[in-house]
Amino acid sequence: MPDVVRIPPAPESPLSYAARIRTRDGVLLASDVYLPGTPDHVDTTPGDTILIRLPYDKSGDYCFIPLIAEYFTQHGYRVVAQDVRGKFRSSGDALLFVNEVNDGYDTIEWITQQSWSNGRVAMWGDSYYGYTQWAAAASGHPALKAISPRVTGTQLGEPVHRHAGDRTRRVEWGVTYMYPLTQFFDNDAMYWDLDDSRRDFAAQAEEFMAEVGRRGLSYDQWYPNPVLLPRFPQGSPFAGRSVPVLHTIGWWDNCAPLSWADVEAIKQHPNWDAHHYLRIEPIDHESFQLVEAGGDRVMERTDDQVRALLPRTLDPALAFFEVFVRGNGAAADIPRVSWNLAGTEGMRESATWPPIGVRSLTRYATADGGLVAERPADAATREWIHDPADLVPSSAPDAFAYLLTLPDEAPIGERADVLRFDGPVLAADVDLAGPVTASAHVASDGPVLDCFVRLLDVAPDGAALRIARGQLQLREATEPGTLQIDLGHVGYRLRAGHRLRVHVSSSDYPEFLPQSGTGSDPWTGGEMRVNRQSLVLGGADAFRLTLTVLEGELP
Repeated sequence: MPDVVRIPPAPESPLSYAARIRTRDGVLLASDVYLPGTPDHVDTTPGDTILIRLPYDKSGDYCFIPLIAEYFTQHGYRVVAQDVRGKFRSSGDALLFVNEVNDGYDTIEWITQQSWSNGRVAMWGDSYYGYTQWAAAASGHPALKAISPRVTGTQLGEPVHRHAGDRTRRVEWGVTYMYPLTQFFDNDAMYWDLDDSRRDFAAQAEEFMAEVGRRGLSYDQWYPNPVLLPRFPQGSPFAGRSVPVLHTIGWWDNCAPLSWADVEAIKQHPNWDAHHYLRIEPIDHESFQLVEAGGDRVMERTDDQVRALLPRTLDPALAFFEVFVRGNGAAADIPRVSWNLAGTEGMRESATWPPIGVRSLTRYATADGGLVAERPADAATREWIHDPADLVPSSAPDAFAYLLTLPDEAPIGERADVLRFDGPVLAADVDLAGPVTASAHVASDGPVLDCFVRLLDVAPDGAALRIARGQLQLREATEPGTLQIDLGHVGYRLRAGHRLRVHVSSSDYPEFLPQSGTGSDPWTGGEMRVNRQSLVLGGADAFRLTLTVLEGELP
């Protein structure tokens, strides 16, 4: 049994006063209220409020909410920071996702009744406290005037749906079943690690719950027989009243596929699309940047470091709220799309994403390891081994903080169980801006094949930076099938002298749960078997990579 570290709530900030907000079913939600002014001269006159609802301790060091509240109050906002139901000081069950719509509504209603509130509310936050914004917006409360969700998605954390008869599905993240056993097990955070050398993950989960003497409600609703309780009463989070949204996505955020799925869903709802503003930054889930000052590329930052970094994180939301909450300026003052071309300085603006003027280019893999413009006429195959006892390792120790370590992925391409395809050296810079997809016709002598495709920028010194990735699972894989793999979106400058590289493999462990080779549930484990996989190169089913180019020419 691994060591378990229990993290209780931190002391509440002396800059705030504590409130307990009663929901419609009697649960008390612990909240900290921050008012502008000084400790000696607090401004209690009615004003605009920013609400932050999170499960990671409103008073703790991890999310530094007291420092964020300090920054917002310096700009004249009242701030309410709240532990979601069942977490830290809030009562109720620690049940993931399903209560956030009503709890968000009830909290906003309470805010509007306070003497320091003028009835206008905005919301801000990352990850789960980005999700709580989508949920509150879906509640339809008229006082919610704008939201600013970052690195999140409306289907955040949900296990892979298992539909009978489907041959393709997403590959399950390794964190999916651990999250309800750590962050959402009970009021406190519970930190413990799986033994990666053991593949009986479900058994380890049972050992953990036996050790602490109770079961986890959120875990039991997801495993082994998933009960996917509805998150949004209207079905779609975008079915009802819309609010202006500043929607921030990170190029290296491991949750970015969920964000891009919401972008596509919003396009189908004109009332939401009319108020949707997209911001795309060169960050990962923990907001580390591709280009970061050396002293800031650390997990534990001082309060002074955090304060120095807050403007880059919070100022875009403040500018957005100035228009849509305070009514200063016009919607036309806010660009519909703000985005960074990674590898260059500053933010760009465009009316659409992808920007106007992009074009699609397709490159094909060859049997000799090339990546070329012309599709090989003759069909060929490349084979590789998937050995569940010797898995392709994940490149970063923490998938949520990929840019913290900024790993060189070139060594992974030296493995015999990774197919590598290299493009020619670029004679001039090329700017990529838009979606990347791959089409892979694959087969296996085992029942399930996971196909991981990584797009890399290889520098002249041989170092390889991952700039896009995607993965998809083929079931009944002894019968060949074609996988259409979404590698997400890219905004990236490929420099002259660099080259593109593609890696194809069958595992990325421990970020993703690995196949045993027998078709058994990866979370349960069991007997392991080596599989031989194949990829078609050339002919009608040739492996192809489709890129979106803004400027420059790919050879």
